[in-house]
Amino acid sequence: MSGPESSINRRMHLQEATEILHPHPLKGQLKSNMELLSFLLCLAAVVSASRPMCVPVEVSDNSWIYVRQLQLGCWTSFVGQDKAEVHILKLNFATQDAQMFSLAMTDAKPMNLIITSRDTAYGLYSSNAGINIYRSNTSTLTFRSNEKLNNVHAVDLPSEDEELVRWATRKFGGVTSFTTVENLKLLLSRRIEGTKAGSRECVLHSEDPSEKHFMKIEAAPLTSSFKSCSPPPEPERQQLRRPTANDGELHIINIPEDAKIRNVSVRVDTKKSSVFLRGPQGTTWTFLNAQHTKFCSNNEIVLPAMAHRIQPMFELSSDQAEDVQKKALDYFKADAFTSYTEMRPEGSPLLLVLGRDSPAVTETITEAVPSTTAEPHQMPLLMQFYTAPDYRSPLDPNTKVQCDKKIYAEISGHTLGNIVLTIKVMSCYVRSKGSSCPVVQELRFIPELCSSNLCPNSTRLSFSLDNLQELSSTTWDLECSVKLCYSEKCGDGGRVKRNLEVTQPCQQTLNTPCFDFGLPAILGIAFGGFLIGVLLIGALWFIKIKTGYPTGLDMASSLSSGCPCSGAKQQPVSSNPSASENSSANASIGSTQSTPTSSMA
Repeated sequence: MSGPESSINRRMHLQEATEILHPHPLKGQLKSNMELLSFLLCLAAVVSASRPMCVPVEVSDNSWIYVRQLQLGCWTSFVGQDKAEVHILKLNFATQDAQMFSLAMTDAKPMNLIITSRDTAYGLYSSNAGINIYRSNTSTLTFRSNEKLNNVHAVDLPSEDEELVRWATRKFGGVTSFTTVENLKLLLSRRIEGTKAGSRECVLHSEDPSEKHFMKIEAAPLTSSFKSCSPPPEPERQQLRRPTANDGELHIINIPEDAKIRNVSVRVDTKKSSVFLRGPQGTTWTFLNAQHTKFCSNNEIVLPAMAHRIQPMFELSSDQAEDVQKKALDYFKADAFTSYTEMRPEGSPLLLVLGRDSPAVTETITEAVPSTTAEPHQMPLLMQFYTAPDYRSPLDPNTKVQCDKKIYAEISGHTLGNIVLTIKVMSCYVRSKGSSCPVVQELRFIPELCSSNLCPNSTRLSFSLDNLQELSSTTWDLECSVKLCYSEKCGDGGRVKRNLEVTQPCQQTLNTPCFDFGLPAILGIAFGGFLIGVLLIGALWFIKIKTGYPTGLDMASSLSSGCPCSGAKQQPVSSNPSASENSSANASIGSTQSTPTSSMA
């Protein structure tokens, strides 16, 4: 190539070489800015990916937050002169339907228990001789127990709380505690002092009933509208992320602007937690325990333990889930959060318990009620003993039964409403009491027929103790597991238990009997043995005559050698044979033993 075209090409190659060796400053800066912009975009994408959000959805129950109302009550140091405490229990139920609750007070200290409620409810209780229960004579509360203590008293009680406290103070000298419980299922009274150091005067105020350590309360949760969510787990991101000081649980609680609640108490049962609280203007958050918690809010926070108020730490007017979650992550400089909860609860004041999965919150006692089912709010069951199949005369709970007598039992229950349920006994067990190593054994029973007219909501069975060979105790627990059936569908009905005391240890009457031999039997056995001996001796003498052996030793040798019996006459043998004859005889006998056919020939 030559001429003008080749000259132009040479100039273009020279310009490219010059730009490579000496780049233009503006072009280099532009390229650098583009690379920086790309890096920032990638970094923003990574940061956005490392801070996931979640969309809340309606849930019936929250895995992290337990909501209940603070109730009216008191807790004092009062103890009566008779060393008995005085406790008032006020029960409220959310629905008009009859409710069911259980009181387990077998191990409780002596007390006077006043129970009041404006609702219809059935109480199944176990107690001891040191407990007296008082209810209003106009109340629709009904109490039932397997124990015959007669410790439930119907008296004229005032309906107002303050008046009830004054009535108890006049009658017993003071009040140890006043407790309000919503939708009670189970109350367990522990064998510890029920008093609290401080004043002896009961001044009613809002309190958390779960703080009263002398009793354990299991109640239905408060009905609330929840929206909740948690970010999806990202193990790879968590492994690559560098740990920070904010590691731990971060919980976000958001009360929308249209909610009516304004006073909220918070108790945190988990350690190393951060809590982000957002509520409408005028909301007050009261932290009952803040020693292990980092917290912030757009509202005022009250720390009653230190008598201190903390003003709002940030402003956030938006109640949208995404805005609240981003604000929480920015405030705590966190990469992720544990849970987001959005709620519109009803009622005031309100208590939020954070960390409801901890044992301190969810611990329940089910074995403490000796006569109830596994679900005490379904149907309380009672077992009654009878001595005759007519089921007319029930046995007193303190009456002892005999091991060798047949026992008839009836298991009955009271349904809620007009639904008729059939009770079906699945199995029964007997457990010995009063020993360090109790024995448990299955008890066989026979179902007894009974028409639905005679046995509404009950079933009958019979059993005896003659198949129990191992039990030596006189005091037992009889426990039966049942199912509740409606039409052809059955569900678990729990267990029913009843004390059983016998007149004497059944082992003494249930052991295999020994034969008793009298004098005629002994003489008959002796004569039979003598007759058998005479016949044996005669048989041996007959054998001796037939074989011809003069000595018992020879006869024994002949019998032990296995020689066949024969009627042929044997040749006599000399009493003192010579050595050669003896050897010959031995050889002859050995030959005969080895070849009996040839010897006989």
